[in-house]
Amino acid sequence: MIRVQVIDEARKQDLALPNEPFSIYGRLIPRLEDGVWSYETRLLPPEEVTSLCFPDEPYQLSEQKVFLGAYEGETCVGLAVLEDAWFRYLYLADLKVSAACRRKGAGRALIRAALKTAKARGYGGVYTIAQDNNLDACRFYLAQGFRIGGFDNQVYAGTSQAGKADLYFYLDL
Repeated sequence: MIRVQVIDEARKQDLALPNEPFSIYGRLIPRLEDGVWSYETRLLPPEEVTSLCFPDEPYQLSEQKVFLGAYEGETCVGLAVLEDAWFRYLYLADLKVSAACRRKGAGRALIRAALKTAKARGYGGVYTIAQDNNLDACRFYLAQGFRIGGFDNQVYAGTSQAGKADLYFYLDL
């Protein structure tokens, strides 16, 4: 059973939940036609499948952020980081679930809690960003009811991640 709670001073050590690898096995390719987003997925040949692990973040409690933890018993198995934004959507800056607990409802529970937080703070929903080659993340957000609302294929130009793009996902209350 997964429960979600705000991470406060008593549980601040849970902000150090480490990132874990995920598979890179394809891309989500968005398309905008007549103001309506659609997408297709392109899978990589098996010999090109790799994995990636984002660097760990040195999160610290802050009044500018809300940290939500997903707990299995007393163990933190997931983390959502929410930040205020200047428009009608609360920003889901980070969402991670330990590899052993993926596909067990922790991410879904964190999204539901993020929506409750957004409502309590007067927002109309939540938005987040995922890389187009993090196909599991893109599919997860779409399965939770998020819709594509933007695409940036220039954000990584000139970096070691050149060729990747960011997809913006929005979920209304």
